[in-house]
Amino acid sequence: DSFESHIADTLAAGAGLCHRDAVELAVRKGPEAIGWLIDQGVKFTREPGVNGPAHYHLTREGGHSHRRVIHAADATGKELETALATRARNHPNIRLLEQFIAVDLVTSHKLGRDSANRCLGAYVLNKATGHVEVISARFVVLATGGASKVYLYTTNPDTSTGDGIAMAWRAGCRVADMEFMQFHPTCLYHPQARTLLISEAVRGEGGRLLLPNGEPFMHQHDPRGELASRDIVARAIDYEMKRRGLDCVYLDISHKPADFIRTHFPTICRRLKDYGIDMTRQPIPVVPAAHYTCGGVMTDLRARTDLAGLYAIGECAFTGLHGANRLASNSLLECVVFGQAAADDIRATLDSAAPAETGLPAWDESRVSDPDELVVVSHNWDELRRFMWDYVGIVRTNKRLERAAHRVQLLQEEIREYYSNFRINSDLIELR
Repeated sequence: DSFESHIADTLAAGAGLCHRDAVELAVRKGPEAIGWLIDQGVKFTREPGVNGPAHYHLTREGGHSHRRVIHAADATGKELETALATRARNHPNIRLLEQFIAVDLVTSHKLGRDSANRCLGAYVLNKATGHVEVISARFVVLATGGASKVYLYTTNPDTSTGDGIAMAWRAGCRVADMEFMQFHPTCLYHPQARTLLISEAVRGEGGRLLLPNGEPFMHQHDPRGELASRDIVARAIDYEMKRRGLDCVYLDISHKPADFIRTHFPTICRRLKDYGIDMTRQPIPVVPAAHYTCGGVMTDLRARTDLAGLYAIGECAFTGLHGANRLASNSLLECVVFGQAAADDIRATLDSAAPAETGLPAWDESRVSDPDELVVVSHNWDELRRFMWDYVGIVRTNKRLERAAHRVQLLQEEIREYYSNFRINSDLIELR
């Protein structure tokens, strides 16, 4: 394998809309980023029976021409998060404020100053007290994830509500490519399951997509079959479901040895068992679900936004890496590479930056009251997610988009009025 091959696969998956400089940076910085993660205590899966430093197991995912994806069994994100959160909790220079949610950025222009616009900190809701506090800062980094909860079916957690992107937009930053929402082809279809993602690696290790009668169909849509990029596989499944009136299709890897499946996919095996599905013996019912926001807050290659003092990294950022469709596993790579770029830039400007401001104005709650009917928030959430799924889904038309835009305008008016008159909570912040 080579850098050039990974770059070519990324550009191809992004449908010609990636920025080559961002792709080159992310790919070439990959080994250094992964070395850093290993130094932080992230435990990646090794080849069975091999202990040498270079012998990590590599898997292949959709859109990749080689096995090149380092992973921690089938729960890489969880392993990264656990290892890094443990480091952060035990670090003397890091203070974690949990049970807080950001409301808005504080900028010099919002405070009515004539000076060049700069990010000065943020207003945050303390969920324990229900009151909004102000935090001043020389630098603010948005690492708030994407916006996939706007759809009825998603692989994302409940907090993926685009807050960081919205805050940056309201502060005057440009956003780009927000129409490119990636749908993961294989989310478990089950009445009790909410967000169980069936990893791309299941197809990478030989899993086949089947119709209810057991017939494969991917070869009719792309010569790469199950290993085509996510957008193609998701569209193919959507097409077959609509054409045949199906509730789901099936992902089957039961032709592989049971021990192989359990070793490679321990988490997925265990979680499927909770729903009465044994993936070593039967196919898994799957549907596409909203998975990744390819667009976001525009940044340069140092993760800087249009607003001085404000950075954006990860899924909330638009670096140009993904184009119209993210190549599998480039997401975690982007987080680490551009997180490092932001840290380097902050370090380089630390000495010349003005100190954090004291005396930023407090949040004004003098003209609001406690909300009278929280049902408004829950109903609006439900309405939004349903019409986004129906009208702004995998395949779109002008008529569907016009219907959605009309409903969005009506909802915006309701939410604006509610936000202006009542004390805020995290549900209302995220809905807004």
